[in-house]
Amino acid sequence: MKKVMFYGPEDIRMEECPVPEPGFGEIVVQNKVALTCGTDVKTYMRGYPGDIPPYGFGHEASGVVYAVGNGVANVSVGDRVVCHNSAPCQTCFYCKKGIHTMCDDMLYNMGAFSQYQLIPKRIVDQNTFILPDTMSHELAALMEPLSCVLFGTERVGVQLGDTVVVNGAGPIGLMYIALLVSKGARVIATDLSEVRLKMAEKLGAFETVDASKADAAAKVRSLTPGGRGCDIAIEATGYPNVWESNIRMARKGGTVLLFGGTKAGTKLIADANLIHYSQLTIMGLYHTSPQYTMAAFELLKNNVIKTDDFISESYTLDEIETAILEHAKGQCIKNKILLDA
Repeated sequence: MKKVMFYGPEDIRMEECPVPEPGFGEIVVQNKVALTCGTDVKTYMRGYPGDIPPYGFGHEASGVVYAVGNGVANVSVGDRVVCHNSAPCQTCFYCKKGIHTMCDDMLYNMGAFSQYQLIPKRIVDQNTFILPDTMSHELAALMEPLSCVLFGTERVGVQLGDTVVVNGAGPIGLMYIALLVSKGARVIATDLSEVRLKMAEKLGAFETVDASKADAAAKVRSLTPGGRGCDIAIEATGYPNVWESNIRMARKGGTVLLFGGTKAGTKLIADANLIHYSQLTIMGLYHTSPQYTMAAFELLKNNVIKTDDFISESYTLDEIETAILEHAKGQCIKNKILLDA
C-alpha cells in the first residue's frame, strides 16, 4: 500500500508498506477520502511542536472497514466509517476532571494520507462512527475540524444577538462562522483572501474585512454598536500578530479566544492595562473531546455544513504535495485526496 510519511519541514515521502493487520480491539480502514488542513500546511512548513519524525501524515479521512480484530463488537468489515484522530485515556487526573483535551496520555493516530490505516482500540471504542447511507465520505471527513470548532463555540458561551469577530476565514474560521450564525450571532469575518471572505459572506457573515487593506482591529470595532468592540473575538490563524489584533477587537468585559496554534517558542505581546481595566477574559483552546466529536458527527448528519462550501479541488495521493501547497496559498478552502485514484 501507499503511505505518505513526514520526515521534516518540506520533506514528505511516499512509501510502500504492507497493509496493517488489526490486533485485539483494532480495525483497519481502507481510506476513501482524506482532506488537507491548515495544521497539515503548518506541519509541512515547520513541523509540529513535540512530534518527532518520521510519522504518518494527515489526520482527516473517511473510508470502509477492511479488517476487524478480535474483540471488536460494534464495527464490521464493509462498514463505512469515520474515525477521529485521537482519544483520551479516561483515567488520568485531567480526564477525571472532564478536561479531556489535556489528557496525560492522549492517543493520536496520524496517517490519513494512506490507502489503509490502522485504528487503535481506544479510538475504535470512543471515536469511531458508522456513516448513514446519506452521508458521503467527503462530508464525514470534516468531522475532526468541526468537532474542534464546536468545542470552541461552546466554550466562549455565545448568546443570541452577540457580535462576534472571527479572524481568519480558512476552514476553521468558516466553520466558526457557520456555527455562530446558527446560534444567532452577528458575525464579522477578517482575512487576507478575497475567495475566503466571499465564502464567509455566503455562510452568513454580515460584514467582512480585508485585513491587508486596513487596521483590522480599528475597522472591526467601527462595525460594532457604538464602536465598543465585539462581545467575543476569535482568532483562527495561528499568527501572533493576529492574536494581538484579536485582543484589541473585544469590548470591555468581552471574551477573547486564541484558537490557532502558533510556532513553538512564539511570544505574545499584549497590553496589560487593556486586559486588566477592560476586564477581558482571554482563553486558549486546544483540540477537542469525545463529547464534541460525537456532537459534530450528529451535526454533519443534519447537514449543518456542506461539502461544496469547504472542499475545493481533488487530487490523487501522488499529488499530495501539490494539494498541500495549493491549500497554503489561501485561494481554496480545503483540498480532497481521492485514495482510490
